[in-house]
Amino acid sequence: SRSPEQTEWLARQLAPKCTAVDTLLLSGEIGSGKTAFARAFIGFRLEKCGIADEIPSPTFTLVQTYNAGSTEIWHADLYRLNSPFEAVELGLEEAMDHTLCLIEWPERMGEIEPAFGHRLNFSFDASNEFVRTISIGTRNPEIADFLASLDGEIPS
Repeated sequence: SRSPEQTEWLARQLAPKCTAVDTLLLSGEIGSGKTAFARAFIGFRLEKCGIADEIPSPTFTLVQTYNAGSTEIWHADLYRLNSPFEAVELGLEEAMDHTLCLIEWPERMGEIEPAFGHRLNFSFDASNEFVRTISIGTRNPEIADFLASLDGEIPS
């Protein structure tokens, strides 16, 4: 991704391909694009339901929830957690069973970090501070085919 707009474009392309109970695990350094991706993804799902809602970062609230028609969406930012038990207290373990979850800093969940889900890793390009590499691991064939069609490049 060469810009926040490209990151947001990718999020809007992936949003309709995810189910109401998918989990997206967003890893990467501070400022690498995780929150921008999550906000664009959630915004797309809400817009499809005719909902125009502000999508704040859950940095301080830890979790923001949204109702997008029949889909409940949880957006969690676990950066400030001190122990995996706090993720359980937030209800994340249970939420992953029945909601669409976007989880920033999933490694903070410790042993309750799910083995399933779509894994997105956001990293800075060593040669250009404005470029991000977004690596995506998925078992969803529709998403895998879409990613293959990009051939490693997000359209400008």
